[in-house]
Amino acid sequence: MPSDVVIVSATRTPIATAYKGSLGGVDAFTLAELAIGAAIERSGIPISEIQDMGIGESYQGGGNIGRNVAVRLGMNQVPAVATQRWCASAMAGTQWIAANIAAGMIDVGVGGGTESMSTAPGVSRPGPDGVPGFWLSPANEPTEVAPPLNMALTVGDNTSRLAGVTREEADDWAFESHQRAIRAIDEGRFDNELVAVPLPGGGTFEVDEHPRRNGTREKLASLPVLNPQLDWATTTAGNSSGLNDAAAALVMCSREFAEANGLTPLAVVRGWASAALAPEETGLAPQAALPLALQRAGISVGDLQSVEINEAFASVSVAFTRKLGLDHSIVNVNGSGCSLGHPIGCTGARMIVTMVNELIRADAQWGAVAMCAAGGMGSATVIERV
Repeated sequence: MPSDVVIVSATRTPIATAYKGSLGGVDAFTLAELAIGAAIERSGIPISEIQDMGIGESYQGGGNIGRNVAVRLGMNQVPAVATQRWCASAMAGTQWIAANIAAGMIDVGVGGGTESMSTAPGVSRPGPDGVPGFWLSPANEPTEVAPPLNMALTVGDNTSRLAGVTREEADDWAFESHQRAIRAIDEGRFDNELVAVPLPGGGTFEVDEHPRRNGTREKLASLPVLNPQLDWATTTAGNSSGLNDAAAALVMCSREFAEANGLTPLAVVRGWASAALAPEETGLAPQAALPLALQRAGISVGDLQSVEINEAFASVSVAFTRKLGLDHSIVNVNGSGCSLGHPIGCTGARMIVTMVNELIRADAQWGAVAMCAAGGMGSATVIERV
């Protein structure tokens, strides 16, 4: 029988606004080292017991940050895998470790992800004339309705068109997201999951900085759409996620390992799933992934007490909540991508970290996180508080 996969530690750095924010001089390797190191320390598991890591990354040049960090932390015995599923990269890394534990291949490991948009390397490739130019690996072949370098259209606007989400609904959602994130920060809801980041110039970065305290609903309504050539465009900078820097990590182990070592589980990973649709339907893919994850967890959508759907664009969250019949009062209770931000290689793990702590805070049992990912993909994870 597969073992229960229990989470014994869940940690993240605060999220910074990329380029002009507090972590502009801190790279993805350092952020990962801080999050992973803190997660292992808080778990109470000696570093000699860690057996593997799955660490998501997205724009960091195609290396293996997890292995680099393992050596930095003195874990020469720990191999690691870099997972890349675009926005769901860190969720994939966490799921990969959970799968290895459930299959009995390892007893304990670390899942997570890291992102520094501020220090991401540029990639060049020779063009038809042989002259190198900027290049980004496309998530899908370019089409008129799904240009891979215009996610505002491919994901945000297409989701509004396909699901009937209005500009007003997207703006309402984004404004509420900021309000909820600010409340969560002010009430200390994130305190137990955060690890401070020492800054190169001195001092530390300790609090999420992306939520806008001075934002108004009127200001959101005044922003221009990003694709004015479309009659049906609804996506603006205000109802889109931010560009951000952060890292997150979870220490997971088998229930047997936890019991044998006197560890107290925070939650159990009960199920997960990924799904894919056509690239122009990327924003609808979480709607396909979550029901599969719920089925594998053996529960229904009505059992969920808290849900986070990543706000890559507010239209995605509006469409998801409506399609699955969820009450907005239990969805993104502490904000999400529009407010907290979306550090791409980190967000999937950040969401699980925050959900673990939210279930504990709210004394709730069942939670789920879901997100879309470029190219038509979606992923979801279901956890149970124990």
